[in-house]
Amino acid sequence: MTDRHAPVIATVGGSAASKLQFGFLAATLFGLALVILAPYALDTYTMNVLTRSLLYAILALVLDLLWGYTGILSYGLSAFFAIGAYALGLASTHLGFTPLIAVAAFAAGLVIAALVAALTGWLAFGRGVTPLYVSVVTLALPIVVKQGLLSGGVFTGSSSGLSGFESFDLEIETWFRMGGIALVILTALCWIFVRSDAGRVLIAVRENELRCRYLGISTVRVKTWLMIVTAMIAAVAGYAYAAYTVVVAPELAGFEFGTEILIWVALGGRGTLLGPVIGALVIDLGSAYLGGSIPYVWKLVVGLAFVAVIVVMPRGFLPLFSSAWRWLAATVLRKPVAVAMDAGLRLVCAPAQETISAASGAPSVEIRQLSKRFGSLKVLEGIDFAASPGELVSLVGPNGAGKTTMMRCIADGAERSGGEITITGHDIARLPPERCVAFGLGRKFQTATIFDALSVADCLRIARTSHETPSFVHRETSLALPQAALDVITATGLDRMLGVEARQLSHGEKQALELAMVLALEPSVLLLDEPTAGLTKSERMLIGSILTRLVRDHALCVLLVEHDLDFVREISSRIVVLHQGRIVLDGTVDEVVGSALVRDIYAGGHA
Repeated sequence: MTDRHAPVIATVGGSAASKLQFGFLAATLFGLALVILAPYALDTYTMNVLTRSLLYAILALVLDLLWGYTGILSYGLSAFFAIGAYALGLASTHLGFTPLIAVAAFAAGLVIAALVAALTGWLAFGRGVTPLYVSVVTLALPIVVKQGLLSGGVFTGSSSGLSGFESFDLEIETWFRMGGIALVILTALCWIFVRSDAGRVLIAVRENELRCRYLGISTVRVKTWLMIVTAMIAAVAGYAYAAYTVVVAPELAGFEFGTEILIWVALGGRGTLLGPVIGALVIDLGSAYLGGSIPYVWKLVVGLAFVAVIVVMPRGFLPLFSSAWRWLAATVLRKPVAVAMDAGLRLVCAPAQETISAASGAPSVEIRQLSKRFGSLKVLEGIDFAASPGELVSLVGPNGAGKTTMMRCIADGAERSGGEITITGHDIARLPPERCVAFGLGRKFQTATIFDALSVADCLRIARTSHETPSFVHRETSLALPQAALDVITATGLDRMLGVEARQLSHGEKQALELAMVLALEPSVLLLDEPTAGLTKSERMLIGSILTRLVRDHALCVLLVEHDLDFVREISSRIVVLHQGRIVLDGTVDEVVGSALVRDIYAGGHA
């Protein structure tokens, strides 16, 4: 029998990953060769259009990072593109063109784009806002910027823009090659990033932002920094556009252009990187050739294609072609296309991490006069409660008693209406969940909150983000987990499923995975909301044994919300009974289970 405390070797094949890396290198070299040699085969008009298209494709690429990978539906990239373009246009028009002025304009465009993006992130990702809010804010941004340019009079050129200013004296072939090389290299860098451990965090935010926050990840910071970086890249593309065309106009900042970028990404295939690039190149080149002769028909075709993709193929065209190729390879050529997984991943026990130290002699959780109101409705009132390390305290009571609300108040400083809550002696004040986690708190929800699009290994690695800074360029070949998390995944067999997508797990396996993710935080206080809901009897027994072992071996303080009194009786060291938002009984298992008051409450006879 294998020692469960020994490192586990995940037997996941590595040949697919090697093939993928070789394919990536070959594709990058092919792309570079293509843009270098293409001018010899293209006519001047096509090359002129494609040079512009290559810059547009950069916008589509970074929007894919925002929308396709992180779930941020942004219409504002056109504003940042215009900021970079006008930085050069204004400087060259009013100050003249010299290398020093060109560099200063470049730097100014980057700084202004970064500041505007930071302000946009602050407005769009603030606490309490919904995901729709970012779309509203970024929808207003290009309108505001465009109106500012229109109102600039002679300085900005108003509706006519600026044209004919001095710029870099380069041949069109040079501009084409520079734009193409920049696009190929940026696409390669994005490909490396999204497949790194840090890139997986973006997908986790898209899949389940709430769970990320309860794993100690500041999603506001992640999304704001991503918006700043993508805004700066868009500004660079705008600067290059102005330098090449020597024309800037308010339309560059407009909502219409921002929507076009979104259409390119949607049609090409969001979350694929290459799809949006191809979409931008094909549609912009098509617009140049067909937009003049059949402008309305061409726009109608693009619009209908966009509607069809949204309704029928939400992933876009590239994933459709990719799926068709896999089917063809598997059925006709009988050669399945390899898919890279967590190659040769080693599962090891992580050394104990330093956490914010507990105050001397302080209980793990202490609640004083906790109250929660929704308008005039009192959900919790006058809750006084404390729990210590090594206790498994079950919170029971009928539906509507306030158990889950109490859990929310403990885990999020903004939830309660009144009272004080301390975790390991630290007042949570009005701190968000990610800050409460730093005090040693871990919360498991009633419905398993995991990252369906990621593998089991990725879910567990995301859970370690607050302890181990993820790499931006590669994926670690080992996964270090604390012993408590290792105990859970070895007991439930998840150590043999590290390469499996989380969405493919059974209900019980998802519950176990979420528990392991929470334990990967190395919490001192563990909040569990009906962890056995929907589980079979054998699965409940397994979860029960795991919890009692965690309390015994790791001195955790566990607060458990549960309706199954038989399960509660087997594992609890203490039971707290809530009814109508108040604690009506706090005692040992025998005192509570044998209480006539508890029987009356569950029978509905207690007023």
